[in-house]
Amino acid sequence: MLTDIEIAQACTPKPIETIAKAAGIPMDAVEPYGRTKAKIAYQQLADRPMDGRLVLVTAINPTPAGEGKTTVSIGLADALRQEGINAGLALREPSLGPVFGLKGGATGGGYAQVLPMEEINLHFTGDMHAITAANNLICAMVDNSIQQGNPCGIDPRRVTIKRCMDMNDRQLRNLVIGLGGKANGTPREDGFDITTASEMMAVLCLADSISDLKARIGRMVVGRTYRDELVRVSDIGAQGAAAALLAEAIRPNLVQTLEGTPALIHGGPFANIAHGCNSVIATKTALRLFDVTVTEAGFGADLGAEKFVDIKCRASGLRPNAVVVVATVRALKYHGGVPKGELQHEDLTALREGLSNLKQHLSNVTKVWGLPAVVAVNRFESDTEAELELVRSAAAEMGAQSVLCEVWGKGGAGGRELARAVLKAMDAGDPDKFTLTYSDDLSLEDKIKAVAERIYHADSVKFAPAASKELAALTAQGFGRCPVCIAKTQYSFSDDPSKLGAPAHFELNVRQVRVSAGAGFVVALCGEIMTMPGLPKVPAAMNIDVDETGKISGLF
Repeated sequence: MLTDIEIAQACTPKPIETIAKAAGIPMDAVEPYGRTKAKIAYQQLADRPMDGRLVLVTAINPTPAGEGKTTVSIGLADALRQEGINAGLALREPSLGPVFGLKGGATGGGYAQVLPMEEINLHFTGDMHAITAANNLICAMVDNSIQQGNPCGIDPRRVTIKRCMDMNDRQLRNLVIGLGGKANGTPREDGFDITTASEMMAVLCLADSISDLKARIGRMVVGRTYRDELVRVSDIGAQGAAAALLAEAIRPNLVQTLEGTPALIHGGPFANIAHGCNSVIATKTALRLFDVTVTEAGFGADLGAEKFVDIKCRASGLRPNAVVVVATVRALKYHGGVPKGELQHEDLTALREGLSNLKQHLSNVTKVWGLPAVVAVNRFESDTEAELELVRSAAAEMGAQSVLCEVWGKGGAGGRELARAVLKAMDAGDPDKFTLTYSDDLSLEDKIKAVAERIYHADSVKFAPAASKELAALTAQGFGRCPVCIAKTQYSFSDDPSKLGAPAHFELNVRQVRVSAGAGFVVALCGEIMTMPGLPKVPAAMNIDVDETGKISGLF
């Protein structure tokens, strides 16, 4: 059996100009980065009507058994084109953290991949590096302002912006910097976030133009003064230079699937510690180019889809026309208590127990947000007909169709039934039924409670004293109407990763709150979630290599 990278390397991609032409992009709006990828001057498409329909792909809570959300997204777009639909993709960029860590790459799998998979998974067009540089320039200018007489009165103990890098490195979570005497700066505590968790990433993904990007950067809060006043990027004069570093990065990237379907891949915030969606610019550009755009949101629907709805849709005016919830029989049995090593055996009892996770996600999609849903069951050879029928009946009870998806092994041909089900769901949906989880008028505390109770199904929320104090301060400072971005484990509806299925009678624990003023939301950190992940015991990096010809192996 061929590996993902072997399948990708066996394919001859089309010239990027051919893909751009198929997408209806004029050549003067295409800036090639080599033969198979390009930046798109989105401004030249702004006068086109944004009348395409949007399909959001999400999933059950992830497990070690895997769900294949990106793979399904890519295969669905390919299948829609096989059905004669002008379809395209709007996806997130991979982060080097999971590429070299535990999860691996994020370019799909099998015969549903985007190309060039090695370049997309590694440096791509440099967007991640540009975001890292812009963030770290601001950090350097904050510390330089303190060093050069501190005209803003910044309290070194209350600098809130952190440096970042696009790599899992737990050693950088907590640091003391500025040691070595006066010439080397002011000693203070600091630390790194992974780039995908930085506010700069969120700002890029939510901005709709260079001017909006620059304004958002200027609003970013970097710390507080000795008088407890907020200090923003605009106070230290860094917004122009930071935006200049992002002038190319703000343009969406055009690539292709194995089958030549156009794909815009742009921006990459994690959904467990950030807002989990690709850029607004890329999504809106896709809606101007394609009749149907397939996009995805990170991790399970409790994280990525909730933030897509409550943050991205609220900020941009976008709304999905249908939602695909990806699941596997193997993962559902895992949610029902079956150990990873025994998932190949039929177990209807465990599957029935694990289906509670799928049912809760479907309920949130259809009843809380009012969106039509289709369940995509990624089929494995070990799945039995009895198990598949149980999933079908459970989905039907929730008013959703369940469709077998075989795009990993068959490409778009393995997703045509799913494509037809999605088209039918979009036609039957009522856009007027779409609602957000909470209104702008609720307090920050009540918004967090709304997500916890309506989406996670928690009994209550416990706020640490420091979190309650910060919520009150942020409300007084004018951030009370902001949406909330809850950072928690992706493995459970709760903040405890060991609570699988659909846990009941639990309390969500909010330990810390911080404002992302440029992005326009307030982050609530729950449980033990880290904004700088660490590498696993056996990192994926140990299996990645390159030969004298530049051919990369071991990347998946």
